Amino acid sequence: MRKKLLLFLLLSSGILLSSFSIKKDLKMINNDSTKDSTDVKVDSLLTIMTLEEKVGQMNQYNGFWDVTGPSPEGGNAEKKYDDLRKGRVGSMLTVRGTDQVRAVQKIVVEESRLGIPLIIGFDVIHGYKTLSPIPLAEAASWDLEAIKKSASVAAAEAAASGINWTFAPMVDISRDPRWGRVMEGAGEDPFLGSAIARARVRGFQGDDLSAVNTIAATAKHFAAYGFAEAGREYNKADIGTVTLHNIVLPPFKAAEEAGVKTFMNGFNELNGIPVTGNEFLLRDILKEKWNFEGFVISDWASIGEMVTHGYAKDMAHAAEIAVKAGVDMDMESSSYVDELVELVKAGHVDEALVDDAVRRILRVKFELGLFDNPYKYCDPEREKTVIGRKENQQAVLDIAKKSIVLLKNENNLLPLKKTGQKIAVIGPLADDNNSVLGSWRIASEDNSGISILEGLKQYSGNELLFEKGAELLTKKPTFINELEFNTTDKSGFEKAITVAKNSDVVILVLGEHGFQSGEGRSRTALDLPGVQQELMEKIYEANKNVILVLNNGRPLVLNWASENIPAIVEAWHLGTQTGNAVAQVLYGDYNPSGKLPMTFPRSVGQIPIYYNHKNTGRPVDPQPGDNMVFWSHYIDEESSPLYPFGFGLSYTSFNYSNLKVENSFAVNEEVKVSVELSNTGDYDGKEVVQLYIRDLFAKVVRPVRELKGFQLVELKKGESKTVNFSLTEKELGYYDQNGDFIVEPGDFEIFVGTNSNASLKTTFSLQQ
Repeated sequence: MRKKLLLFLLLSSGILLSSFSIKKDLKMINNDSTKDSTDVKVDSLLTIMTLEEKVGQMNQYNGFWDVTGPSPEGGNAEKKYDDLRKGRVGSMLTVRGTDQVRAVQKIVVEESRLGIPLIIGFDVIHGYKTLSPIPLAEAASWDLEAIKKSASVAAAEAAASGINWTFAPMVDISRDPRWGRVMEGAGEDPFLGSAIARARVRGFQGDDLSAVNTIAATAKHFAAYGFAEAGREYNKADIGTVTLHNIVLPPFKAAEEAGVKTFMNGFNELNGIPVTGNEFLLRDILKEKWNFEGFVISDWASIGEMVTHGYAKDMAHAAEIAVKAGVDMDMESSSYVDELVELVKAGHVDEALVDDAVRRILRVKFELGLFDNPYKYCDPEREKTVIGRKENQQAVLDIAKKSIVLLKNENNLLPLKKTGQKIAVIGPLADDNNSVLGSWRIASEDNSGISILEGLKQYSGNELLFEKGAELLTKKPTFINELEFNTTDKSGFEKAITVAKNSDVVILVLGEHGFQSGEGRSRTALDLPGVQQELMEKIYEANKNVILVLNNGRPLVLNWASENIPAIVEAWHLGTQTGNAVAQVLYGDYNPSGKLPMTFPRSVGQIPIYYNHKNTGRPVDPQPGDNMVFWSHYIDEESSPLYPFGFGLSYTSFNYSNLKVENSFAVNEEVKVSVELSNTGDYDGKEVVQLYIRDLFAKVVRPVRELKGFQLVELKKGESKTVNFSLTEKELGYYDQNGDFIVEPGDFEIFVGTNSNASLKTTFSLQQ
């Protein structure tokens, strides 16, 4: 049947005289129901496409005008509009809203020769209109089902607005909080990062990609973008192959195994080659070794940027490098649409490479159901009913509460009493309902978040006294402009100090502005910006009962606060429901259970700092009284972090005991581990039980600890439970310098506990 259909199309494509007859044949192609019908449809469509139309499918343009308004005249916008009508565009990005998407889709479907529908892309990073916490905050929940649900809410709202493809999740591992885009990922650990990558892909794509409430996901940025040198955005990455295979690539492999439909390049170079033109990454690993069947898109203009890198001599050369390397779609550099046809005709690029790229793109479009109905995502009634609905708000509130990390709670200052207290609420971010939304929320409405002050006001049993104390910024912030911080105006200090003196407890809300992290927001200092540190010290002088609530998109240096402030709550940028989530945690309606997905340093000078480091040949501290400097340390700061990976407190307490594992296992056997967990405090609560291993001797030096299992366990006060883990070859092995997976016999240590510094330990051996 397949051969007959292809033969018919080959014959008919030579005599078709009108757009009507071509589109009639396309309808027949789409209605074919033979075995492997998607591949049949894709191959059939390719046979009637011209080279120019194929290359058009590899071209993505940014939205450039009000599509429902008059057509653009003159300049680049008119060229893009003309390319749409000629079938020289395969995708649009940042076009949103059912009316706009329908209008641009209509141009292509009804005016181009073949009418191949567009795939509409958008940066749906942590929600569309209804915003979840930033991804780094979500990672602090360690709750995979809640993270999956968060992504599904984002997908449903985006799909209802005409979008069918998101440039998320970002699965870059990063050990450097100076890099602003740590807010967009899952932190420093590849095991946790892989689990979250799977959850987010499945949340976006669901069980049926053709459903109207799911969208295609993108694993980005392939690869090593999170290792940008000095934490500076767009910088090179310089890492070894052991780090590449064991730290960087596992979350991407997890996303691929979860069925992610697209990959995106980074802006960085790796081993001297821009990753946009890196054949080793894109063809050798992704498309051949991993057998990835989706398509690869460049990051914004990253193909053209290979000229600036000094890797391509001009745009034509850049297009040639990229298509040969394995980039299937060009985002906004116009290098493919302008250069690729001539490169093929001149014999510099094999048309088979173009066919492979277009085949991948068309397959995703068929899987989305766009050929069945190009306007399936353009229902204005669904847009009205889905976006912002009650169940969406409930879902993002749930993940927001779970993302909060309790860093300190001396003298049980928390949870707050619900009556009879006078509470001062102070800080430039306390009444801010815009910053709390975080970065990367380009579809949301400004000031649509619930501020912390608004959330606290819902508890009416206490008297609230609010003073801002100081402004954080000197002018209104925007996503694309540099921020200007208040470093001099302290005129509000006096009123804030007076309020603090006259209160029982102070809730001090400080941190970074929501736009201070994200793309292009690298920092060299990780302290509280502006006059906030001085404000905190003055308030503490006036009243020692201070609860510091942090809003931030990355780990900060908090030495003074950690030493002096009795209670510290890491509340990140939690999205739409921020104020309600924080209030429920502060008042004890929700017992905090979050754990840090990134290490918090004592000093910027420690960076990169991460728990799964190597031991070095001189790791041991000298004995007390020894006068030695020749060991791995700093002379002006401790080597340990301020707060380690996996750290997070609760209003209750947990005890770990009775760690069990058999002494010896064969290499191919499962290692069964069990531990007793008891809730020994006064509250019901959740604990993230974490299991780490150490391979004591290997052909490649292994880290001092590696996370290889975790479980979120809920216990009532006084309750105990046995928690079981299984370790297989997948957890016990590693990749060597060549990317080959190895499981070696030998001795291992197991650590189980509440964070990466867990002290409960046992050992076992793997036998050949």
